[in-house]
Amino acid sequence: MEKNLQTQLLDRFLGYVKQNTRSNPDSTTVPSDEKEVEFLKKLAAELKEIGLSNVRTNKATGYVFADLPTTDDTPRPVVGFISHVDTADFNSVNIQPQVVENYDGQGIINLDDDGKYQLDPAVFPSLTKYNGDTLITTDGETLLGADDKAGVAEIMTAMQFLVNHPEIKHGKIVVGFGPDEEIGTGADHFDVKDFGADYAYTVDGGPLGDLEYETFNAAAATVTFHGTDVHPGDAKDVMVNASQLAIEFHNQLPATDRPETTSGREGFFFLISMNGTCDEAKLEYIIRDFDKDNFEKRKALLEKITQQMNAKYGANRVDLDMKDQYYNMGEILEKDLTPVNLVKDAMHKLDIQPNIFPVRGGTDGSKISFLGIPTPNIFAGPENMHGRFEYISLQTMEKAVDLIVQITEDVPAQEK
Repeated sequence: MEKNLQTQLLDRFLGYVKQNTRSNPDSTTVPSDEKEVEFLKKLAAELKEIGLSNVRTNKATGYVFADLPTTDDTPRPVVGFISHVDTADFNSVNIQPQVVENYDGQGIINLDDDGKYQLDPAVFPSLTKYNGDTLITTDGETLLGADDKAGVAEIMTAMQFLVNHPEIKHGKIVVGFGPDEEIGTGADHFDVKDFGADYAYTVDGGPLGDLEYETFNAAAATVTFHGTDVHPGDAKDVMVNASQLAIEFHNQLPATDRPETTSGREGFFFLISMNGTCDEAKLEYIIRDFDKDNFEKRKALLEKITQQMNAKYGANRVDLDMKDQYYNMGEILEKDLTPVNLVKDAMHKLDIQPNIFPVRGGTDGSKISFLGIPTPNIFAGPENMHGRFEYISLQTMEKAVDLIVQITEDVPAQEK
């Protein structure tokens, strides 16, 4: 990478992460927080400044889109690159990134002055991969926000490089920056027609080489239990304890199907919240599975338990509210692996070893793929995301920029 562009990439990233853009799961607005809106406005201005065209903000959704026109007479499919601007549910106030140059791959990095929080290879063996790299870390008090400010910085820097080098032949490129990925609602509002890509990539993955085109199928469920609360001295054959009903419900789910006992392609039920009294209790779950049939069976089990308990204790003792959240993008991409093969070939040209695995989670690309634009996920570089031990290698970020540029060059001619 050109030295001045390398410096701009670092400076751009450091500037981005210092801006608090944490999304708000309790909000009823879109985007969920005004902080995201303000940051997206700045990105729109920057896109114009570096020379992209048709920069537009969807006022209803917050998404910022922009175009880089073709430099090639040969018609090619339109390729898009997408990142989200919000950060996860960890302290994001007064982020103070630290730059550690020429890390030796072995030493302990003190995040704070007292050494209370450390990046230690004995605890985080991923550090050993970064001998000689420049690492950007937190100061121990906040997350870093490389998920996904790294993706934003990499896309912006790649576009700047292509603007500066019009001799590079590429088709039309579109970029998109959006809110609320971390709370799972951002891509609900993605306007595929306005974006206009034939296929796209979310630049939102982890370490170097990550390439993901399978995700969980996902649903959320809230189970509410209604009790009969009377004085415990008079409770015989009268009281129905809602909290006890909740315990009974949960114990009917398979104990081995939990996040802490599963890996790979195994699905789970995850109890994320529980509260209750004798009068009323509530359990909140997320349900995950790669296989669509197993996913449906998991939802059916919750419905069956609900029906059985209402038959046992009386109608309407148990209410189940269950909604699908997203689906496995592999169901779409397996029909045409062109965008997957394109990025694999681009990685090989750059001597990057693809690390292909199913995501035990979801991406904005999960929803966007089902909206009509096949959208795999490629690496952005963060390690230990969503907490105080998050860090990223500048050299990995540079390779992400190189990959974006390589993909644009390699997009094949449009089929007639």
